[in-house]
Formats: sequence, C-alpha cells, structure tokens
Amino acid sequence: MQLKNTLTRYGVVAQLFHWVIVALIITQFVLAKWADGLSPVKKIGILATHKSVGITILLLAVLRLTWRLFNPAPQLPAGTPRWQELAAHVSHFLLYALLFIQPVLGWLMSSARAFSVSWWGLVTLPDFIEPNKAAFERLRDWHEAIAYTLAAIALIHIAAALKHHFFDRDDVLRRMLPS
Repeated sequence: MQLKNTLTRYGVVAQLFHWVIVALIITQFVLAKWADGLSPVKKIGILATHKSVGITILLLAVLRLTWRLFNPAPQLPAGTPRWQELAAHVSHFLLYALLFIQPVLGWLMSSARAFSVSWWGLVTLPDFIEPNKAAFERLRDWHEAIAYTLAAIALIHIAAALKHHFFDRDDVLRRMLPS
C-alpha cells in the first residue's frame, strides 16, 4: 500500500481522507433530516452531534488540503478532453471550498443563535458573532442552500467517476479505491 499519491493513483492517506469525509457528509445529511422532525429537547442532542461532525469535517478538510498541497493528485488519463480536465479542476475546487464554507456557516449560525459549538464535548469553540435572530435566519438559509449545492456537486462528481469507469473504461474511479 502506497501512502503517497503516484502519477497514476491516490495513496492510502488521500483515499482515507476522501472516504471518511464522504461518510461524514452523508452522516450530516442524515442527522439534519432526522433532527427536522424531533421535539426541541431531542433535537438538541442530534444537532450537537451534527455540529461535532461538521467541525470534524472542517478539521479533516484542512488536513486533506495540506496533504494535497504536498501530494499532487494523479494525472488524468492521456487523451482526456480539455473541457473535462477543466470540469474536474472546477468541481474539485468547489468541493474543497464547500468543505470549508459549510462548517463555518454552521458555526456562525450557531453563534448567531447563542448556541455554542462543542466539539464532541471536549472543546467549546468561541462564538464568531453576537446573537442576532436576523443573522441566524440568513445563515440558516445559506447553510441549507450550500448543503444542497454540495450534494449536487457531489452527485456530478459521482456521475463523472461512473462515466469514466463504465463508459470510458479508464482508471479514474479505481485510483481512488483501495487496491
């Protein structure tokens, strides 16, 4: 097992970051949907977990981006059309950006609602802004919109990987899978 990326495939570290973040993002959607129908008392516990997972995603995104800076991604297959290369770079940039923006919006939203963000009960993070109902409502709307945007880009990302695998029959998908 190769720790670092090569010219043709992702290393174990990049794969681990990728798949753990994928699992945590799916967890976030499940937790958010689950919390919607609960009473306020039960909702608090689910949202506390949602916040902890969000901060974990933020921390992993920082580590993942740092790893990527020192471990460039494998090259796309020879003959990949320029528009697909551009689409891949844009979608990866957007996914990375949203991995940072979304948790920060959630953190700001919690601050505006005067609900501190605790990371697994180990650390209480400082509030970014003073309590403000109007700000909370705007941030909640943005947080929801960004969640759907992240889901849409992720689905496009998945569709592109499946297209490469089943139609182009190249190794684009396999290079992110464990050997």
